[in-house]
Amino acid sequence: MDTAKVAKTCILGDRNTSDIIIRLKNREGRPEWFYSHSAILINRSKFFASPVSLPNSSTCIEIHCSEFDYDDYVELLRLLYLPVGSILESLGSVKSAVGILQTAIAIHCEDITQSCTQYLEAVPWDDKEEELIIKAVAKLGPMATPILARIQPVDASATKNVFVSAVRFAMSIGRPCPPFGDELKTSAQEQVEFMLGEDEDMPLITADDEVKSVVRIGLSNICSSFENGLSSLLLESSLVCDTAEDKILQTLSDIEWMCNILPKMDLMKDFVFKWAEISVRVLGIIEDEKLACVMWGLKVKLIQVTGKVLEAVGYGNVILPAPCRVQLLKTWLPYIRMIKPILDSKGNEDTEFPYMMTEDLCQSIEGAIVSLILSLPSNDQADILADWMKTEQLRFPDLTEAFEVWCYRTKSAKRRLVQGLDSINNATVSL
Repeated sequence: MDTAKVAKTCILGDRNTSDIIIRLKNREGRPEWFYSHSAILINRSKFFASPVSLPNSSTCIEIHCSEFDYDDYVELLRLLYLPVGSILESLGSVKSAVGILQTAIAIHCEDITQSCTQYLEAVPWDDKEEELIIKAVAKLGPMATPILARIQPVDASATKNVFVSAVRFAMSIGRPCPPFGDELKTSAQEQVEFMLGEDEDMPLITADDEVKSVVRIGLSNICSSFENGLSSLLLESSLVCDTAEDKILQTLSDIEWMCNILPKMDLMKDFVFKWAEISVRVLGIIEDEKLACVMWGLKVKLIQVTGKVLEAVGYGNVILPAPCRVQLLKTWLPYIRMIKPILDSKGNEDTEFPYMMTEDLCQSIEGAIVSLILSLPSNDQADILADWMKTEQLRFPDLTEAFEVWCYRTKSAKRRLVQGLDSINNATVSL
């Protein structure tokens, strides 16, 4: 029997030509009858083929459905009457296609199952829809391969290529082109951080020499760009340029972002050494009298980046020799101590002044400085604490904890020394 010709002459719901009734329960639990045609049902569904073709078979077939899939079954019955080539075009959404696919699998409608599979393989999904699709195709077997190919894990080589490309874009290696450069770079930075999340394959990729080389090149370029931009601020023509501060702020934001990804790649040490190397030059520029009363946003961002460095060194995540730790602290501590009350004063004068050191930032820096001080040789600790107590600004950073620990350790060290000398003297007398 030519199903296409039958479908043209038969219409779902036509009582005059119907020879079989499909009974469904609607959302309210009441039964509804759909006047159908056995010729179409037998040819399009194995589920219907057996009961309909039996001698003395009932003219009414009941399908058990729930309030959640009732609409899917109704739509499925409508699709049974369409030519096979028109089914794909009639599918209008991922959610609907998933529901119809599940009902088509349940009643063995191969044409509709293939059309739904083809549709889902080709259209975009969101995360919630993806979960529904995975659940729906679990029963399809090999037919689900085209759909699952979109979400199966890629090999390490492909992941590495994508990661390196994203890193290059995120670090502006090869400068993105306007007008969408900044938006794409921000997106690339977010995706690089996401890719560096917990994943059993990523440690193999981040340990790759090529990947580390690309990141080091990006770090070097960003730091050079920052230094050059900062140096240009002392040129009189740059000071009147509205974009000068914005450009340097963007570079500092890139550096701050790198502080989030470098520890995950065991490269934070590279940045810390670089920051320690340029710190004196950076402060020499930022403390110039030409910049004394301007660019507060830049100065706060500078403190935020320095806070990342102090945390890395202070908590032992990056190991520096003691002289380098002393130099880092003695370079930045006076500036941090000086800038905080200035910003507070401006905030008191103008409640809408936006450039303040937040409480979280202050606590973070204070904790890192205390930890860093306590990791230094005792004499260096003494120098720093003595200098702190000579200043008028004792409130931030509050080094009381470091001072108390230093006092305790000093007494303990002296007691151990005396005990050691006594034991030597006693040993000499006994001889």
